[in-house]
Amino acid sequence: QVQLVESGGGSVQAGGSLRLSCAVSGSISRIGRMGWYRQAPGKQRELVAVISPGGNTNYADSVKGRFAIFRDSAKNTVDLQMNSLKPEDTAVYYCNAEIWDYRYSRYQNYWGQGTQVTVSS
Repeated sequence: QVQLVESGGGSVQAGGSLRLSCAVSGSISRIGRMGWYRQAPGKQRELVAVISPGGNTNYADSVKGRFAIFRDSAKNTVDLQMNSLKPEDTAVYYCNAEIWDYRYSRYQNYWGQGTQVTVSS
């Protein structure tokens, strides 16, 4: 059983900062990419940032230069530092991790329960 538990969401004024954290626990043999996605009301879930096991990162154009993703492979955690927040960043943020499933010899996708981020103007 694998669990992803997020923390750190909340409400902030435009221009402020928040840091989201996600801890992966359970039966884990190997973790591939880890990332953060978000879903605003009435919109599809979209990629915010992803980080590979080797530390390579990829960001949505809308957050480049404002958000940073960090990974601690020893602790199985992934954080998202969000600076210069804008009202359009308001969404539910979901943690994602690829966990190796030795039964099928491939990665399986796992999701956290989501954490609300609200940015007021």
